[in-house]
Parts: sequence; C-alpha cells; structure tokens
Amino acid sequence: MTAATGPRVSVVMIFLNSERYIAEAIESVLAQDLRDFELIMVDDGSTDGSTALTRGYAKQYPDRCFYLEHPGHANRGMSASRNAGVRLARASLLSFIDGDDVWPQSKLREQLEILDAHPEIGMVAGAACYWRSWQGGEDECVPGGHIQDQPVPPGAATTAVYPLGAAQAPCMSIMIRREVLERVGASEDSFTGMYEDQALLAKVYLETSVWFSSRRWLFYRQHDMSCMAESERCGTYHVARKRFLDWFETYLVQRAVSDPAIWVAIRKAQFPYQHPCLAAVQARAAKLSHLLRRAVGKVRRAF
Repeated sequence: MTAATGPRVSVVMIFLNSERYIAEAIESVLAQDLRDFELIMVDDGSTDGSTALTRGYAKQYPDRCFYLEHPGHANRGMSASRNAGVRLARASLLSFIDGDDVWPQSKLREQLEILDAHPEIGMVAGAACYWRSWQGGEDECVPGGHIQDQPVPPGAATTAVYPLGAAQAPCMSIMIRREVLERVGASEDSFTGMYEDQALLAKVYLETSVWFSSRRWLFYRQHDMSCMAESERCGTYHVARKRFLDWFETYLVQRAVSDPAIWVAIRKAQFPYQHPCLAAVQARAAKLSHLLRRAVGKVRRAF
C-alpha cells in the first residue's frame, strides 16, 4: 500500500457501544494475511469506552486505521454509518464488518482472489459461523445464498434468497466493487437498524452477478444486545419486514423492473401484511393439512 495508489481493499467497521467486543473485531482485521488494506472505524455515537478504544487504534496505526464519527458524535444509524465509511474509503473494493464480529485470517485474501478471477462478479459473500461457543453455546455454520461457488446472474438471487426467497441471506461480511455501490446508491440511510443490510443486498442482486462461496468468512457473534436479538425482544420484526417490502416495491417501480417472478415473490411476501385475516386462515389450514398428513402417514406405517 502506498499513498499514491491507496490500498486494494477498504474495510468499513461500524459500531455502537461495542466496548466489550470491538478490540477482538479489530484484531481479526489487523491479523489478515492480505496486508493491502485500510480499516475505517465508524462510530455511530457510542457512549461507552469503544470511542476511546478505537481512537487508540487509529493513533497506534495511523497509516492503516482511521477513526470517523458523525458531526456532533451523533447517532445516525447503521446505513448512514456504512455510507460515511464508504465515502472516506480509498480502495476500489470494500468489505464490511460489525464491531462485535470476527474474521478468520484468510477472509480478505480469499474474497479478493475470487473477484480477481471473475471480473464479471460484482460482489462475493460466504458462509457464517453463528458463533455461540464464545459464551459456552453450540456453533452453527450457515451457508449464504441458494447455490454456492458459481456466478449467480443479476436478479436470480432476488427470488431465491431471503427476504423474498427461502435460502439463507448472507451476512454483511461481503466484498463488493465500489463501482457497484455507486451504481446502486450504496446503503439506504432511512434504514437505521433491521433490514439495512437486506435493502443494500436487494439492490445489488438486481444490479450485478454475485458469488456465494461455501467458505466460512465470519464468526457472527450471537448475544442479547445484537440488532436481531433486540428486534425479537421488542416484537418489531414484522414492522421492519413490512417496511422493507413496501420500500422494495417502490424501488422496483422506480427501476422499472418487470420480471414477473420478482413481482410474484414480493406480492406473496406482502400478502400476510395486506390481508392479515385471510393469511391467518390460510396458515391454520396449512397447519391442519400438515397434521393430517402426519396422521395418515402414521396409520399407513402401522398397517
């Protein structure tokens, strides 16, 4: 990395009150076996010791680590924080990590190798370890995407991967070309928490070919203060999901997307929110049908 050319990869880390975990996250980035990167740490208005801690890393590694905050140390939300980091970044490739997660040592190198080998690919994502063993639980490796280790053409992941499809969505430990982010307009500032990652990924799926790797590139820390845990605790998941679906419908109209499969998928996803009573009846009927099939199966096995 030189001042004239800049790094190959800019890593953007957003955080809010992550004092307990953020040093481990930073150290996992600094330990990467690909050395041609910079780390931009974006403080979303922390009130704990994570502000001083990240400023300390920026002082210790002035050529590699950079601290950034919103004016007035404001809390602007996850999307606005990612976008602030992207604006400061110098590289043509960007990767993201949250302040409570950890990378394996080969993460950046392996993602860069795939993008270099496949110039038609705009983004690469991988599997994640849903990391519970850090506090005595059991880990689970979860693949991202519906097919792995091959190019997925634009639009194909839209209907196959959550939130419109059945396949698991990748975590945000992605690597993406800056030119793709610029074409889709980066993250949506209006999404401050839940679904901020899905809003960005939904735009990317439509814009470019992507690659879902079978390799595990993230230890996704499971804890009670995460965005998802808070949503489940407060019962706001379906509020966030409905908001995303309404936003995505507007986005599809603005982009003049006419693919009938995408429109069928979004109408299906919106149905429970637009027709809750009918959706509840259908859900009960589906449950009764499932119980009936199980009962018939037991009778057949008995005879």
